[in-house]
Order: sequence, then structure tokens, then C-alpha cells
Amino acid sequence: MMKLYYLPGACSMASHITLNELNMDFSIEKVIRGTGTTENGEDYSKINPLGYVPALKLNDGTSILENTAILTFIADLKPESGLAPKDSTVARAKFNETLGYLSSELHKAYSPIFAEDNMTDERKETVIKKLNSRLDYLEDKLNDGRSYLFGDNFTAADAYAFVIMNWSNFIDHSLEAWPNIKAFLARTRERPSVQRALKAEGLLS
Repeated sequence: MMKLYYLPGACSMASHITLNELNMDFSIEKVIRGTGTTENGEDYSKINPLGYVPALKLNDGTSILENTAILTFIADLKPESGLAPKDSTVARAKFNETLGYLSSELHKAYSPIFAEDNMTDERKETVIKKLNSRLDYLEDKLNDGRSYLFGDNFTAADAYAFVIMNWSNFIDHSLEAWPNIKAFLARTRERPSVQRALKAEGLLS
């Protein structure tokens, strides 16, 4: 059985949601922040020498690291799910483009808020300005009335976008200026796969 290593509410939740979408048989194991171990006492460095989540351990013991790699791997386990477009297509290239944006631009725009202690007001203003510009791009992408990033079909990219933008709730960052994003988050949150992940990670009673 595959095992997903996670931190509650971290970017690893995107993989958790995607696995739920496929109704895959898998287990989850929480990594204890700052200890290098998991809740069951495993040495996490043997799973991921880089120390961060997610990591997906396969049945043969192989570990897949990095969110974008894990998300596409999971989606491709059941291509008929539509969680990722078919490989070697323009649609797949656009999907990978969006995953790249989420990982290198949006995710990293939030990161300093969590990583930097004693942030000055000036520094925070700079960080928030950059974050807002990254949100503007997705707000515009959703501006044509589509339900998800690629239309009405939910994909692994939507799982990742949901997790990242949901972090605004934890940093007192209002999303009132982005009504399409707010509607996207509310819509996605109601998916059974998301509800199950939130409950399993202790973020929803």
C-alpha cells in the first residue's frame, strides 16, 4: 500500500486530496515538525533526505518527492479520471505549466510569511504585494465563469491551488479582492475528497 507523508494543511494535502479523488488504497503518516521523525518513529531523512513534505512511498519502497511529481504520478495511475490531461498533448503542457506556476510562484509567494520570524512591516508589505500579484493571475484565469482552473473538470492542479490559497485563512489575509478565487475555494472545499483530507489531517471536526 502506498504511504503519503504529510504535515497537516501543508502542500502535501494536495496529494492527499488527489489520492482521495481516485479512491486509492493508501495510508498517511504525519511528519513531526522539527524532529526529523514521523508520528510512528520513522527516521524521515531515510524517506526524504531534504526533510520536507510531501513524500509518497510506493509498494516497492521507492519514494517519490516533490509535489508536482507526486501529483502527476497519482493522476496518471487512473488516466480516465481526468485529474491530468493525456501525456504528450498541448493540454498536458498547459497543465504542467500551471503546476509550475503554483509551485514556483504562488507557493513561494506565501512561503516567507511562514518562514521568516520577526518580519518588519516594510518586508511584510513587499511580500504581500508580490503575493497579491500572483493571486491576480489566477483570479483572471477564473474570470470566465469556469468552475476550476481548466474548466468544469477538477484536476490535481486544482487540489494544489486550493491548498495554497487556503493558507490565506491562516495569515489574516483577506481574499475579498478576489471573488473568483473565493468562490473557487468554497466550491473546492465542499468536494468529498477535500472534506476527507481535512478531517484526516485534523483540520475539520
